[in-house]
Amino acid sequence: MVNLFKRMRKLKTLLNIQVGTGAATLPTVANASKEFPAITRLHLTYARKIYGGHQGARHFWRNCLPRLKYHNPAIPMTVRQTEEQEGPAALTIYFAERASNAASLLSAKDVTDKHAPAPGEAEQTAVLDVKNLDYKDIWAKVKNMTGAQEIQPTPEQESELQKLEQMRQQSDKDRARIAAIRQAKADQERMLQEARGEVEKLRQL
Repeated sequence: MVNLFKRMRKLKTLLNIQVGTGAATLPTVANASKEFPAITRLHLTYARKIYGGHQGARHFWRNCLPRLKYHNPAIPMTVRQTEEQEGPAALTIYFAERASNAASLLSAKDVTDKHAPAPGEAEQTAVLDVKNLDYKDIWAKVKNMTGAQEIQPTPEQESELQKLEQMRQQSDKDRARIAAIRQAKADQERMLQEARGEVEKLRQL
């Protein structure tokens, strides 16, 4: 049973990085279009603590970037965590030669990220202000700016996800049942202690 749970945890970890928000392929030199140029790299900067509007950027780093990197291993993706809670939370997207029209429209004109690497001679950047945004909203903007193609789960993956969800629900039920048993046992022991105390008081009369 222990080995089964270990295998299921490994499967869950693998599925979690293969599918979900951020699981997508970015345009490359091989498949870039006039509308969406190739993406050469990404850089995310946000403060280490979540208050001050940095929570969404942190969740984007945890939930989306691993999936993006998994499906786009050749595209460098860097992250900088700062101590500057009042500083920007920004995602810098690097395009080959020129930014997409959508990126030009959605990019923040008044936000700069001093921690983002300078673009190369053949790169153009667009900075997305992600402060106070939910990570799913950040991802929606990234898709619009880059033309990323989302990866849909296969029927096999859907089946495995359903099994994992059923196991999670059963695990929750088991934990609740065990907690109830332990509480009942603790209540019984407390009642016995109280009864013994009452008997001892009667003996002392």
